[in-house]
Amino acid sequence: MFYNPIKDKFLRKKVMVQQLYLEDVKVGDKWVSRTESISEAEIKDFAKDYDPQPYHLDNERAKDTFFGTLVASGWQTAGVTMRLMVETIPIATGLIGAGAQISWPAPTYPGDTLHVEAEVIEIKESKSKPDRGMVIVQIDTFNQDQQIVQRFTCTMLAFKRASGIPPLNNERLLGSQG
Repeated sequence: MFYNPIKDKFLRKKVMVQQLYLEDVKVGDKWVSRTESISEAEIKDFAKDYDPQPYHLDNERAKDTFFGTLVASGWQTAGVTMRLMVETIPIATGLIGAGAQISWPAPTYPGDTLHVEAEVIEIKESKSKPDRGMVIVQIDTFNQDQQIVQRFTCTMLAFKRASGIPPLNNERLLGSQG
């Protein structure tokens, strides 16, 4: 898929997406996702099921809180971030988390449009299991004003080609794999 920033959507074209194994990933590799907007209704629906606090559920009650208005749960922002990461970071065997640090320096508001920018900041090959290693990725989630609403430093397990683990080959998310 090709990202078209003018129309803010993916153009559905058959393209080859290279899925990366550990030996393909380098410190400094960067990826930028498409955008995803969050509506007031989505914020309230998520909060009903997963984070039922007044500033996520009720516009009137939110006025008397720290935020002063309705805001998305940080966990909803994290969920949107995860979706964008899966679509954007082409690790062949999937994004397998092994640990993370997360912060929300600013809230996500109804109508915000988010995107992620990810950068590999460190790679550690396993000393005990030579078919794998850890890739540490800094993932910043930005709103439409380029304000960071989430900072996520994620340690992911990545395998080498020699591990024999085939790529996920998820065409729906990553485009054609040939």
